[in-house]
Amino acid sequence: MKIKLLMGAALAPLAFAPPVLAADEVAPQQTAQTPVTALEEVVVTGEPAMRNRTDDVVPTLSYDLDYFQRFEPLTAGDALKRVPSVTFLSDVLESDGVRMRGLDSAYTQILINGERVPGANLDRSFFVDRIPAELIERVEVVRSSSANRSGDAVAGAINIVLRDALSLDGGYVRLGALHWEDSEYGQWGGTYGAVWGGQVGPGRLLIGGNIQDRRNPKQKFSERYEEPNGELTDTEAQTDTRDGTDYSANLSYEMPVAGGNLELSGVFVRTDRVQDESSIEYDEGDVNDVAKINANPLDIRTDNWAVNSRYEREMLGGETTFKLGYATIDDEQFEQEEELDVGDEVIEGERTRTNVKDEEIQAAIEHKIKLGGELELEFGVQYSKKNRDSTVFSAEAEAEDEPVFRALLDSEYGDFEAVDGGINSIEETRIDPYIMLSGENGPAKWEAGLRYETTDFSITDETVAAADRTNDKDYGILLPSASVRFKLSDSDRITASVARTVRRPNFDFLSPALLEGEYGDNDFIGNPDLEPETAWGADLGFERRLGRRGVIGVNAFYRDITDLIEITNTGEEAEDEPDAFRLTAENVGDGQVWGVEFDLSTPLDFIGMEHTGVFLNYSWLDSSVDDFLGERRFNSQSDYVFNVGFTQDIPTWGAAFGATYRKQGDAKGRIVGEEVVTSYGGDLEIFIEKQVASNVVIRFTGSNLLDSSKDETFDKFNTIADQIDRDYDEFEIESENAGPVFQLVARMAF
Repeated sequence: MKIKLLMGAALAPLAFAPPVLAADEVAPQQTAQTPVTALEEVVVTGEPAMRNRTDDVVPTLSYDLDYFQRFEPLTAGDALKRVPSVTFLSDVLESDGVRMRGLDSAYTQILINGERVPGANLDRSFFVDRIPAELIERVEVVRSSSANRSGDAVAGAINIVLRDALSLDGGYVRLGALHWEDSEYGQWGGTYGAVWGGQVGPGRLLIGGNIQDRRNPKQKFSERYEEPNGELTDTEAQTDTRDGTDYSANLSYEMPVAGGNLELSGVFVRTDRVQDESSIEYDEGDVNDVAKINANPLDIRTDNWAVNSRYEREMLGGETTFKLGYATIDDEQFEQEEELDVGDEVIEGERTRTNVKDEEIQAAIEHKIKLGGELELEFGVQYSKKNRDSTVFSAEAEAEDEPVFRALLDSEYGDFEAVDGGINSIEETRIDPYIMLSGENGPAKWEAGLRYETTDFSITDETVAAADRTNDKDYGILLPSASVRFKLSDSDRITASVARTVRRPNFDFLSPALLEGEYGDNDFIGNPDLEPETAWGADLGFERRLGRRGVIGVNAFYRDITDLIEITNTGEEAEDEPDAFRLTAENVGDGQVWGVEFDLSTPLDFIGMEHTGVFLNYSWLDSSVDDFLGERRFNSQSDYVFNVGFTQDIPTWGAAFGATYRKQGDAKGRIVGEEVVTSYGGDLEIFIEKQVASNVVIRFTGSNLLDSSKDETFDKFNTIADQIDRDYDEFEIESENAGPVFQLVARMAF
């Protein structure tokens, strides 16, 4: 608390000191034909940043970095917390797997510069906290699908557009300090970055780099009962600190070549962190009766690379685009868990080494041609080749007659051996032709197209019998789509879209390996014959311009998903557990998702407050699916997500301040053996900024100011029969919380 007061006292004079030079005296007016100058990038503009009103026919919300930057998000995930219908099921202070419209991350397509990127996760999803916010030019929320984009977007797509060679003229540096309140005097870290753009040779170059410390200190407390309202069996107090550094670099170069335009780009991001968990478990909640002591550090290093080339030129009566790209993710993890059972005086340990390397080569040829009038025809073919190799090895140790906890020695561990399903490789080849027609008729602008996605998939697992080791599957899916935007007046317009989309199965669901005790006491075996899920979806929206730059909109959506993949009971008994079964994944039927999304982003210029900006979005989300216990929502779909905030510019002082508040509803999930309800507290963030020189801005931000918590209840069962009969193995209540994070950042243009 002392740190908060000292920082506030130090920054208060900056907010009200006279400016060295007012923003409107130094910032030239940006034009649509020229890049943003470095000076415009860092100075206080005097105008609130609003959501863009795009010209896209497909319903798309676009947010420039200015919309997020004043709150100094560290990652793309931090930025996405403020856009409509985006939820997360992460730990406090984490924003990793995007759950657009509350659905599982695999239903959301993450694009970088319009192209798919591989992720390390088994459900194919990509963690957006891998992308530093400093690399972003804008974020687009694409609510429906088009024929010229990958159809893996049942819930929608998030397109993260990185800075390119045409986005900046000049350079700036960013220096900052971060403070976390997880000790008496807190912990400090730094954030450093620089970017420059300008003319080099025949073209334009942009180059940038960023280093930032990352820390997420949390406290967890669990109470475990025999059943709800039953007898308390034990409690557990846990610390969970994630500490590391992120490194990133990006480069873009554009130049004219042979009558066309060539663009070369690359981005590198490294995540280097340690997740350190330690806990003490007490019998019946008695702090004098220690039952177990546990230490569980996890060392993670993840490298993301992407290089792309794009060449456009006029030819064959239209414009042809050639694309070639390579993207890879290399994820290495070393986990060690050691636990002392105090009563038995036994320390057990396990070490696990995991490596996932996922590489994709992508290529495309696309052609646009005018047909006359306002008609345009676009067609092309897109190709991708994925190779994914995964290895998981573990070693175990045990030491007896140990009355106190100690670290096990290397010599006490056995040899590393592959776990079941732990050595596998995947090859996936896609060839996706498409054709799309677009046009404009009076107040209506429209597009309609067909996309045919072909997939040749093969998975090989070295830990199973030779006869079952390799499994192949081929399929093709036709994906029609159509969108229209109708202009009702200069201020009002309606958008409508319909599209068919697809979700491919999780990699672990396709593996033929048998995993013992994977769900309670139940075993699990993969199903290589799984079909992908497909969905028909519709969006209908209304949007109105408010004043000069404001926007208000409402959108209703519906998705009908077929061939839904769920965990089912094969009827076969588990290997070593009586009354338990062997489970698998199967295409079981249909599911529906629907909701209404409202968003408002406007300066209050229509009431004479042109320097005050407000934004608000609220999404109501619902769904229905049947499983082995009956009807439920899609797993872990929050029932709502809400954001509200304001910014206030004071141009005559060269200063500004603002605040934002976010809250998402409860999320319920149910699988075989476990049911969970997750609740989050509200998240309050603030900023104060001051221009202290003609080219320097200092900004103070505070996040998680309400000490938000994540609260979960777990209903746990050993067998399916127990779950149906509500015969509990355990009922657990867990609460996780973290303190505020403060940043003090200076940006200087040159």
